[in-house]
Amino acid sequence: MFINIIAYFIIPVYTVLFVEGSNWFTTNFSVLGNLAERKNAFVLWGLLVGIYFFWCLRRIVSHMEKQPRGTWLIPLSLVLLVFAITTPYLPEVLPLKSFLHIVFAFMAAVCLMCALFLITITLCRSGGRQYGNFLTALICITVISAVLLWLAGIVSSALEIFFTISTVILVKRLYKTVLSPA
Repeated sequence: MFINIIAYFIIPVYTVLFVEGSNWFTTNFSVLGNLAERKNAFVLWGLLVGIYFFWCLRRIVSHMEKQPRGTWLIPLSLVLLVFAITTPYLPEVLPLKSFLHIVFAFMAAVCLMCALFLITITLCRSGGRQYGNFLTALICITVISAVLLWLAGIVSSALEIFFTISTVILVKRLYKTVLSPA
């Protein structure tokens, strides 16, 4: 029950509230998270999302008959997210640290998606027809994220909101399917 509240309420609501008052297509979490009044909120958001993914994905993997390759991507994604959150994004003042912040944040998302693809493909290959829909959903999330990136020309808040909420819900549903198969 608690995981449902986190996945379907706390993370989505907190994610949207974090960007309140900003233009979703011209700014992003990095810019907002380095404003003095939102720094703690940014750290809390990152830890909430990172721990959620880490815990859920580790539980999913531990309940799989065949272990997927690349499970090391799960903790790596969390570490990269922590690096991104703790590395300031102030391009005019700290250009190198800002560049590293971008690399850490982007690679955290890439590692997460790669881990999700490997897990889902392994589940599909193990004969679970019900997992085909998860693979389709991952492809859709990837394509829509690419379109949002192209439309805004930057990693925008719109992209980050969509990516966060859609992957959180997908992982929650995958978690439920793996831990309580029909």
